[in-house]
Amino acid sequence: MRTAGTALLGALDAAARAAAARPFDDAARRWLEYRPRPRPGVCLADLDRAGRKAAHRLLATALSPAAYAQAMAVVALEEVLDRAEGWRRGRHSGDYWVAVFGDPARDDRWAWRFEGHHLSVSMTVVDDQVSPAPVFLGANPATVRHAGHPVSRPLGVEEDLARALLDAIGPAGRAATVVADEAPADIISATRPDAPGSITPLGVPADRLGPTGRAMLDQLVAVYLDRLPPELAVREAGRLAGGPLHFAWAGPTRPGQRHYYRVQGDDLLIEYDNTSDDGNHAHTVLRRPASDFGADVLAAHHAEAHG
Repeated sequence: MRTAGTALLGALDAAARAAAARPFDDAARRWLEYRPRPRPGVCLADLDRAGRKAAHRLLATALSPAAYAQAMAVVALEEVLDRAEGWRRGRHSGDYWVAVFGDPARDDRWAWRFEGHHLSVSMTVVDDQVSPAPVFLGANPATVRHAGHPVSRPLGVEEDLARALLDAIGPAGRAATVVADEAPADIISATRPDAPGSITPLGVPADRLGPTGRAMLDQLVAVYLDRLPPELAVREAGRLAGGPLHFAWAGPTRPGQRHYYRVQGDDLLIEYDNTSDDGNHAHTVLRRPASDFGADVLAAHHAEAHG
């Protein structure tokens, strides 16, 4: 990651580097914006091929191969969405931005973000420890079909496993699981830099699930952790092992309806919604409420430096 970050800055000309490179303590470091809004950094559309490739190589250090494929599908959907909207908004697959906070070649503390519509990946590195969150992936349209079959469904696993978990919970357990008849308009953590530590109702606790339900919940959490490279995913899974987990669902349970779910644990928040455009516009996020944007590694660094 440090090598890729250094290579990115080295591939930029003076103007692009001035836009991309920011101090580590810049307020824009704690930022999450998955809507089509102005954002800090340098736009990939303004870079030459070497610069764009360097930005993608940096992004790939933060994602597993499968998650990188999901991210590229999300980027490509900008062109699909622009066509569906009659080309009115000028959306384009180059409208993604990268920012680097601090100097990856020299600093003990540095961070970076790759972001655009429906994609936001933030990584913080302190003393060569990587803090990997938030990671947001969305899709609009969530599913593109032809002849009744999906030809594009980047976040299909995230929906299908949650529905399999609902089936495993069964009718009796759904009273605790389904916390609202209607889904919220968006993920509840939204674009706030500080994710809520606890969202109520919590839903059904993992220890009230049967063996099949608990296994399905573990699989669902693993899907989100496996967005990270294997060494980071294993570390995060170990950090969460044995802690309490809760699963909550809002909205109808029938496919094709607007729905939402979340998983919460110790320093873990997973949210999924598919509530816009008649249930064909999905948002997903992996957050660590106490550790987003490197709060965990920064606290450890401070304690060691001043202990």
